[in-house]
Amino acid sequence: MLDTIQLITTRYAELAWGPWLLCLLLGGGLFFLIRSRFAPFRYLGHAVDLVRGKYDNPDDPGHINHASALSAALAGTIGMGNIAGVALAIKIGGPGAIFWMWMTAILGIATKFFTCSLAVMYRGRDDQGELQGGPMYVIREALPKRLHFLAYFFAVVGLIGCLPALQSNQLIQIIRDLIFIDQGFLPADEDPFTFNLVSGFVLAGITGAVIFGGLHRIAKTARILVPAMTLMYLAAIAAALIMNFGSVPGAFASILHDAFTGEAVAGGGLLAMIIYGVQRGAYSNEAGMGTESLVHGAAKTKEPIREGLVAMIGPIIDTLIVCTATALMILVADTWQSEAAQGVTLTANAFTTLLGPIGTVIIFVCVLCFATTTIFTYSFYGSQCASFVFGTRYRDAYRWVFVGSIVVIALVSIESAVSLIDGSFALMAIPTMLSAIWLAPRVIEAARVYFKTLEAGPDDDARAEHLT
Repeated sequence: MLDTIQLITTRYAELAWGPWLLCLLLGGGLFFLIRSRFAPFRYLGHAVDLVRGKYDNPDDPGHINHASALSAALAGTIGMGNIAGVALAIKIGGPGAIFWMWMTAILGIATKFFTCSLAVMYRGRDDQGELQGGPMYVIREALPKRLHFLAYFFAVVGLIGCLPALQSNQLIQIIRDLIFIDQGFLPADEDPFTFNLVSGFVLAGITGAVIFGGLHRIAKTARILVPAMTLMYLAAIAAALIMNFGSVPGAFASILHDAFTGEAVAGGGLLAMIIYGVQRGAYSNEAGMGTESLVHGAAKTKEPIREGLVAMIGPIIDTLIVCTATALMILVADTWQSEAAQGVTLTANAFTTLLGPIGTVIIFVCVLCFATTTIFTYSFYGSQCASFVFGTRYRDAYRWVFVGSIVVIALVSIESAVSLIDGSFALMAIPTMLSAIWLAPRVIEAARVYFKTLEAGPDDDARAEHLT
């Protein structure tokens, strides 16, 4: 049965991904970058001010402030994609896959600026009259009626794509490997079915206790845990790399060399390595997938461009900083070619190799927090899709399905979990990117007006008055 699931999910991902999707994601990101004349990069300082709450207005429409929106979005991106996903990228695609993750992130900065500006610009109301954002509302509110089917296409695929496949699967794997097997509580050769089943029920119970509290509880949890765990994770990696500084240039060299040769890819050659790097990059930062728009669309603001600027910080933190740190840790430890371990266990072994037992503790705590906060955020994404397709009265019904899926996903292989999400994210990118490209001129015009107003004030106080 499990082999059949793996076969179906693998085929699903293979059909959804291909060179055409690379053109849509990378080509679309390049289009946004050029069309905006690199404006997102030029206003990075202002984006940081927005996150700091400098221009927050509690009377603005929306549900959560800029910082909470970014924290909730980062809770969805900084997680197993940065830890297990990077390990998979190196194990399967070789070091060069990291370079293509970087490319996805750089172009993703511009992509998020456009998609998340649109998520606020074209918010719509659900059947309860509540203001909501996301690609399905953008399509419904701004595109011709003949294209409204794309909104339902996104939401239906999102019901699958927002299931916590990689998070729950890998969280349970690291608990089994680092706690129960390494400490001798469980034989290494024992069938993991019973352990995974029991762990799945426990994790499902914890998840249910949080997600039924809605976005405010999720955002509050994320705002506390995500920054603290990210700093702990990066500090540990910085210490390890400083102690092994002589190996760091070689790690960067292997990434750059392999990026255009594909020599280390596990079958398939250069194109396969590029596709896998983009897959892992897309899953890591979600730029162009549309999921990030669901939470950024809930931000309290009257200015769509503000949320676009806040959202573009995500790929910088998530992929360019956190994913790069993980990759260097694995490459400097130099265990990725010799070990049978993959996913989160490979990353954990790199921490143990370079930092000893304290590294094991740090990676376990970080994985525990990152995985759970991502699961919480994904529940919000999925319930938004369910509300759009079936109505808000079925939101809790989807949450029960979401909780139940954790138990099922705990039993399948990591390949099945990754393929399920890869295929769904690829399909979700189609309506998200097409609608953003279609509506790009409206974002450009809104950005021109916003930046002109921003620069009109003689000082910060005057600017704040202009913009509020």
